[in-house]
Amino acid sequence: MTVSPFQSDLLTFFLRLKSSDLQLRFCTNETQATREKFVAKLGRLGFDISVSEVFSPAPAAIAVLKERGLRPHLLVYDGVLPEFDSVDKANPNCVVIGDAAEKFSYQNLNEAFRVLVGLDKPVLFSLGQGRYYKETDGLKLDVGVYMKALEYACDLKAEVIGKPSPMFFQSVLTDMGLQPHEALMIGDDLVNDVGGAQNCGMKGVQVRTGKYRLSDENHPTVTADGTVDNLAQAVDVILNQRGH
Repeated sequence: MTVSPFQSDLLTFFLRLKSSDLQLRFCTNETQATREKFVAKLGRLGFDISVSEVFSPAPAAIAVLKERGLRPHLLVYDGVLPEFDSVDKANPNCVVIGDAAEKFSYQNLNEAFRVLVGLDKPVLFSLGQGRYYKETDGLKLDVGVYMKALEYACDLKAEVIGKPSPMFFQSVLTDMGLQPHEALMIGDDLVNDVGGAQNCGMKGVQVRTGKYRLSDENHPTVTADGTVDNLAQAVDVILNQRGH
């Protein structure tokens, strides 16, 4: 299997942190595959992690749906549908959208719109609110764009589950048994990774890869606590400060 420079950088970062006394969690807005498939993919690249170390929006959404007795109309990628097998979807009384990629057609968006406008108290959940993400063939629109369209059409405010939601970051901190000031978020998305973590009381470091843009360093509302060229540099800074 061919490993990209970014994957090699990430693996080095992972192995060095795993060999330290620090806890590590993967916080992702991945909504095109189940956590099990996500972990299996990383495993093939050399990452020895468990499903419990990965935090993604779908399981968090399912917990909210069950707690509130909600039955979703789903507009999500086919690969993540198995996550929702345990949820009652008959006669939906809310809508859940994720990164549905090609499924974000006019027909499917209009169907979600019709469900929402037909409810007395419409509820829209968005599995993240990213504007775009990067794949090997370039940038692609993310779920936040379609979330905003439904918000505007239905005159409502979506409930975001996943980064940058404070609830999402707090669930990770709770799992690790840490207070916000004891944790550091490292990511390439200034608003969702760094800003989301900072809004929860954590420190946030941005990596100049992936979604990073030079304009991020002069962003009007979010300022990273640090910026590094790659994950290897990030782990150097972290471990050197701890005397490793």
